[in-house]
Amino acid sequence: MNLKQELQQLNNRLDATRRKLDAAHERGDMAMIDKFSEESQALKKRIESVKKTQARQVGKQGNKVSSLAFKRPLTKEEQADMGKLKKSVRGLVVVHPLTALGREMGIKEVTGFAPKKF
Repeated sequence: MNLKQELQQLNNRLDATRRKLDAAHERGDMAMIDKFSEESQALKKRIESVKKTQARQVGKQGNKVSSLAFKRPLTKEEQADMGKLKKSVRGLVVVHPLTALGREMGIKEVTGFAPKKF
């Protein structure tokens, strides 16, 4: 399972645990309150761990992409026919500013990274 799916599942479990905890508070059931409080804390720790792992992976990928020798913003025509561009430029990596990698790298427009000039 990838990190994105795991994070989603953990958030769903945390939401369910919070609802059960609220119901236990309404009933005044101390045993269940303790159980769901502990489970909630464990899930929060795991979510934090997964987020840190995700950030570390994006950082590694950003370093790898930014170490490529050549970069330049892509024109609208190139963006429109991305398949043709990727076939003509060996090793091209396209980074969009709204993706996690683009935000991490501080990209302001769609940029292509490649080992050689294109």
